[in-house]
Amino acid sequence: MTSALSSRSTLGMDTPQVTAKAKVLGRAVYAGDLKLAGMLHGKVLRSPYPHARIVRIDTAEARALPGVKAVLTGEDAPANLWGAHHKERAVLAKGVVRYCGEEVAAVAAVSDEIARDALDLIRVEYEELPAILTPEEAMDEEAFGIHPGRNNVAQHIQFERGDVDAGFAAADLIHEATYTTHSQYPGYMEPMATVASLDPDGRLVLYTSTQAVNLVRMQVAMTLGLPISRVRVLQAATGGGFGGKIVEDDNQLLAGLLALHTRRPVRLVNNRLEDFQAACASVPEHITLKLGMLKDGSIVAKQVRIIAECGAYAGLAGDVMHVSAMRSDNMHRNPNVRSEATLYYTNNPPRGAFRGFGGTQMQFALNSHIHTMAEKLGLDPVQVHKINALKAGDVSIHGWHIGSTGLRECIDMATEAIGWTHKRQCAKASGVKRRGVGMAAAMHVSGNRTIGNWDGSTLVIKINEDGRVFLISGECDMGQGASTMLSQIVAHELDLPLADIHVLAPDTDVSPVAVGTLASRVTMSGGNAAIIAARKARHELLSLAAERLNAPSDALTLEGGAVCVSAAPERRVTLADLARQHIWRHGGGGIQVTGTWDPKTVMHDDKLYGNIAAAYSYAAQAVEVEVDIETGQVSIIDSYVADDCGKALNPIAIHGQTNGATVQAIGWTLYEQLHYEGGRLANGNFADYNMATADAVPMLRGGLVESNDPNGPYGAKGASETAILPGAPAIANAVYDAVGVRITDLPITPEKVLAAWRDKQQQGASHA
Repeated sequence: MTSALSSRSTLGMDTPQVTAKAKVLGRAVYAGDLKLAGMLHGKVLRSPYPHARIVRIDTAEARALPGVKAVLTGEDAPANLWGAHHKERAVLAKGVVRYCGEEVAAVAAVSDEIARDALDLIRVEYEELPAILTPEEAMDEEAFGIHPGRNNVAQHIQFERGDVDAGFAAADLIHEATYTTHSQYPGYMEPMATVASLDPDGRLVLYTSTQAVNLVRMQVAMTLGLPISRVRVLQAATGGGFGGKIVEDDNQLLAGLLALHTRRPVRLVNNRLEDFQAACASVPEHITLKLGMLKDGSIVAKQVRIIAECGAYAGLAGDVMHVSAMRSDNMHRNPNVRSEATLYYTNNPPRGAFRGFGGTQMQFALNSHIHTMAEKLGLDPVQVHKINALKAGDVSIHGWHIGSTGLRECIDMATEAIGWTHKRQCAKASGVKRRGVGMAAAMHVSGNRTIGNWDGSTLVIKINEDGRVFLISGECDMGQGASTMLSQIVAHELDLPLADIHVLAPDTDVSPVAVGTLASRVTMSGGNAAIIAARKARHELLSLAAERLNAPSDALTLEGGAVCVSAAPERRVTLADLARQHIWRHGGGGIQVTGTWDPKTVMHDDKLYGNIAAAYSYAAQAVEVEVDIETGQVSIIDSYVADDCGKALNPIAIHGQTNGATVQAIGWTLYEQLHYEGGRLANGNFADYNMATADAVPMLRGGLVESNDPNGPYGAKGASETAILPGAPAIANAVYDAVGVRITDLPITPEKVLAAWRDKQQQGASHA
């Protein structure tokens, strides 16, 4: 049985990350830090055109350059194509390039400088072709197919529940509007990086920045034509991911290909411009939303039409669009939903996974819509959200079982903290700078049984002869704190200090298979697996100690690195003694146990019905903004995010994740915008790509709601993505409250605010 929370347990306490010391002292080893004997440096030549035929490539001068060991083109790459669902992308372009930045050639040389010089010596003759740069162009009946033999539809989703037409007929208010969301670059500190080498047996070994070592191994093996056991992937220290480092980048494939050709280690590190070109930014969407409400604010019908863009290759963009199309339906009790979503190819760079994974796009539309309709009905948006919110024990329209929810509590906490009621009732200022408040609410998943019919995790505990513990898992920590959470759980169950727990870096040769760090699943699946493994380890330790202490197991207690007789604590044996004893005896061996947990969730059927996650997390945000009506500038004055994390295993880590998500949301809403000129990225650097800096962000405030989920480890749920979802609509609603203009096209730039303000003034004058 579980012991009471000991003085050594850190569960529920602010706990520094176990990786923090190595990082702040500069000891953490990132892929770009690695130096192997005989290592070469890789560089990539990328297409300058969004669409062109490759007429000829001359690599003779580059190959002749002293120090160059390989120059590879599409002719040297495997015939196998790669991609998350559609196998449609070549490792190096063959015959045609489909976006500006696509990989055309790769070089390995003895130094970075020589590799860069070699790129300049590669002569590529292109025949520029017409490019499709918008979904509207892709939809044209006369448009060419970006992928020959196919139209430009990458994915189409359509479903209907209930009687939508009857729902609208019964509604007292119907509102329809279109919202536009744009792409956001992941913005992690560490660009993509891989060091590839061959081990003494000729197997391909990759040290890489990733969120999912097993997904990388599968993709590399399949694409490079290797048996999967001939590929080993190790996660190097990873400086942020935000969805961009799951499995949608060509970096690992190219590094592996160069290593196979040269038979030497190769380091391939994107510079920042290359990372802007290569990383999948978030999926841009046009969302037309129609809602029907009764006079009390009850939602009785919902209709959604989404036009999304994946760029030249589909990747995970279809999965993102799927989330946009249906996840928000599961927040509310509405029985009538109709949705249609279509993903289109263009000659823009590929789009894909990003923190919030499609939830951000739809929540901007839905929360803006609810605010608009609440005003028309004379209701407070808070009231509308709360009257429609599903409760614990409910089953949503798509079959999701709501085991816990703190949505209402999150809404109350955030709005009360911001002074919502008072500030909405105050008379609006008439000066140049005007203030307003806005709020929004959202939900997310803790796991997602959609990649395949397994969403579990496995963790191995190895107790060493000094009594300290190794944790072996395939779940990746990219800064969000997975290693700390797993350490906290095992330390709690075995009553050990956190310093006695060490989490090994994911390594596909020795780590159990894992889905990876995505869909906010690691606390749920990895945490439960850790509990199971730790309790197995405790059982084995107590059984061994029972023999040694001549006492029954149920009379023993784990305490501070030892097992003692509960009634006579002086009778004890250390874990180190037990570990050594278990090795050096007949039938012995090391103490090593495995725990596996797979949630009892249900994949959706062909009608997209099923309970896909073990738990669902919620968040609400309230903000106060100041709008300058002379410049259009929007400033965030105050922000409060309330996050339903189930149970806060490490509050300071959750606050850190919440604050990071909040800043990303502010950046997406007000500042960040990828600028393309004829399909070419014009601001692929941090000087020109405007992110939210410290002077653009207020003192970030927030609180935690602990709904204690029945499926979560000690009641915990995922807590790293939900907080990004309500930011954009909360800000848009606050801008409306301040100056009465509704911005439905992100980002909310000063130019858009000024244009909307002038239109409003002109309309007011014409009605005077």
